[in-house]
Amino acid sequence: MGALVSTPSSTPSVVRPKTEGLPLGPAKRLAALALCGAGLGFSLSRMGFTRFDEVHAMFTFADLRLFLVFAFGVLLTGIGFLPARLRALPKKTLHRGTVPGAILFGLGWAVCGACPGVVLAQLGEGQVHGVVIAAGVVAGVLVYRRVASRWLGPTDR
Repeated sequence: MGALVSTPSSTPSVVRPKTEGLPLGPAKRLAALALCGAGLGFSLSRMGFTRFDEVHAMFTFADLRLFLVFAFGVLLTGIGFLPARLRALPKKTLHRGTVPGAILFGLGWAVCGACPGVVLAQLGEGQVHGVVIAAGVVAGVLVYRRVASRWLGPTDR
């Protein structure tokens, strides 16, 4: 599970495993994740992130509403990660596939109007083009596996 942590006791050799996250069983954990996913999908749908015309307006700066929602989400995430930045985190090198992958991800998002999280919400709404986008996401993952193993090297640094 996690690192071993010494407990304060009379014998210094007593060691207990450090648990990470909430102590939930597999069924409760799955239910909590499903609830969070459903909440995210509902929120993305209500904000308009599942509609191509809304996303297109965001990327062309014709309507800044979704852009501002997206920026606010990035800001909140940054604030949420602030405590982690205050701790000494190990430095990692940038993988050589990160920049090309980010460019392809952004291009795919701009062309089809959906990222992998939104495509699940589109499927939940019954949007037919969500099936095509989901197939594209799966194809992209499969192509990445072949490209990464052949030309990009190991990704677990």
